[in-house]
Amino acid sequence: MSLLTRLTHRATGTIAHLTISRPTKLNALNTPLLTQLPQAIHSLTSQNNDLLCIILTGAGPKAFIGGADIAEMAFLDSPASARSFISKVSEACRSIRECAVPVIGRVNGYALGAGLEVAVSCDVRVASRGAVFGMPEVRVGIPSVVEAALLPGLIGWGRTRQMLLLGENITADEAFRWGLVEKVVEPEALDDAVEEWVCQLEKNGPLAVRRQKALMRTWETVSLDEAIQAGVTAFGESFEGREGEVTEPARMLGAFFKGKAKI
Repeated sequence: MSLLTRLTHRATGTIAHLTISRPTKLNALNTPLLTQLPQAIHSLTSQNNDLLCIILTGAGPKAFIGGADIAEMAFLDSPASARSFISKVSEACRSIRECAVPVIGRVNGYALGAGLEVAVSCDVRVASRGAVFGMPEVRVGIPSVVEAALLPGLIGWGRTRQMLLLGENITADEAFRWGLVEKVVEPEALDDAVEEWVCQLEKNGPLAVRRQKALMRTWETVSLDEAIQAGVTAFGESFEGREGEVTEPARMLGAFFKGKAKI
């Protein structure tokens, strides 16, 4: 049982690979893993100034994350203990959403319950065609909560109600049609699909990508007028720099203007 971290260093920056590793338990999330995940993300972002993105996946071919650990949940014996456990799930998801760099969900199998909450907390998701998605909590007597609240923004209220009230699983192809994942590929093409996105990120201004993610997080919590004004502020801030410093927009716009770069 562990959270595995691997770094790939490129000329353009560092790529971090985070793997939930409990393959005999479908990578189910227990308290140790829920505690380790935010710590690992904080460590990666604070210790790697050139971090481009994090790729989050599950160990083995069967599961991304099969859900929260039922063996642990079965011993929740009070509202206080239940709130404590589910708060850890939400804190893990929040660490993904608030991560300074994009988090790519590499969904290699079952993404159920808390596993789906982790998946939708990622910025983009690519799934193996054999992946299965669902929120089956009602079938064990509890509602789907915390980051399940992100689902309506991705798939709409009707399909959210279908998924949460009926507790039925859907296939990867259905998840793609619903807008729950951005890409579905054959299992053997999963890494190539992730690499394609990483290569796209490498073409972008790394500070711009970080600012864009932070701005989108703001958009989630404010009114439309406030979101637009936040964009004005973010645009101006992107041109800030120390005296004599060539800012990222100046460098990249200059290269494009001179025909040395393409969009």
